Amino acid sequence: MKHVVSISLGSSSRDKSVKLQLGGETILIERIGCDGDEKKARRLFAEMDGKVDALGVGGVELYIRVADRRYGLRSGLNLVKDVRQTPCTDGGGLKMVLERRVFQLAGPEIDHPLTPRRAMMPLAVDRYGMAESLHEAGFDLVFCDLMFALGVPIPVRGLKQLRLAASVIAPVVRLAPISMLYPTGQTQEVNQPKYEKWFNYGPVIAGDFLYIRRHMPEDLTGKVIITNTTTPADVDLLTRRGAAYLVTSTPRLEGRSFGTNVMEAVLIAYAGKGRPLTDAELAALVQELGLKPSVQRLN
Repeated sequence: MKHVVSISLGSSSRDKSVKLQLGGETILIERIGCDGDEKKARRLFAEMDGKVDALGVGGVELYIRVADRRYGLRSGLNLVKDVRQTPCTDGGGLKMVLERRVFQLAGPEIDHPLTPRRAMMPLAVDRYGMAESLHEAGFDLVFCDLMFALGVPIPVRGLKQLRLAASVIAPVVRLAPISMLYPTGQTQEVNQPKYEKWFNYGPVIAGDFLYIRRHMPEDLTGKVIITNTTTPADVDLLTRRGAAYLVTSTPRLEGRSFGTNVMEAVLIAYAGKGRPLTDAELAALVQELGLKPSVQRLN
């Protein structure tokens, strides 16, 4: 049996352990939340090095990928600098592979009017593939990266502006501390409604669920949420607030969708090459194993 561990700066209340049967292989998946404790996360990465088949980096990115550019985040890379043997991933490759076609695969299962054809993403620089998918599906897109990540009340409209904004901001943001970039620990569980105008921009809200949850309004009636990591409690919350559909880019395992860092680590372990996989290798495995988005009707 192969063993994959995701070490996350997120809340330990979201921890989970499951066994997954994948192509005849049994893979034990564990998620360990460090409640925002960077020293603990770094220590765990070092301790697990060489003892498991692959490591996932959760709650922070190692790299931001926008189109053909890649920006390393110092705060994330510092967590894994002592890892020497075990391949580790933040899931960036699988994000691009899975999310680039997420709406094209999930859209036919959504029996709900998506008019006006508009979508809002709280943070798009870390989910550029998802933004591309919605763009190709004909959505008018607004990206709220400056608002949600930096508190600057300026919307970014369309992929061209997103690429321009990323080229200006990413070289600075890549040096910022984790606490500035991502909700960690118990702050992931806090909901303070904000930016309601932009949540109501259109029927689709897409992107990292931690950013969606952080500021989503009380009323989500009729909204289609396209995201990734969600727990049963998250699903209940969205249902209570009236969301119509929940689409997760990775399959649901025992009631929850794991992050792309977990699922990419699973594919690395399954492939058995002892190294990170290329986008082409990930795409081939996704096709071989029939991985596709999960679509849930909530209301």
